[in-house]
Amino acid sequence: NKIGFEWNMSTNDWKIRYDELVSYATEFGNTNVPKKFPQNPLLGRWVSKQRSKYKIFKNGNESYGITTYQVKLLNNIGFE
Repeated sequence: NKIGFEWNMSTNDWKIRYDELVSYATEFGNTNVPKKFPQNPLLGRWVSKQRSKYKIFKNGNESYGITTYQVKLLNNIGFE
């Protein structure tokens, strides 16, 4: 809104984790963050959840907690 308040925290959180994943991919050359990643436990758990949502989306359930735009972003960085 006009004062810059972020109303959709879920989208903001997704973008933060996505940016962290991009950094991870740049550093390690892949998006295979371990579920228990000691350097960033939140990222590890987030990637695990995205992987599940991504698979469900790819199997035809496009209304399962991940958007087409988010899938496109993940595809752009070689998400597996």
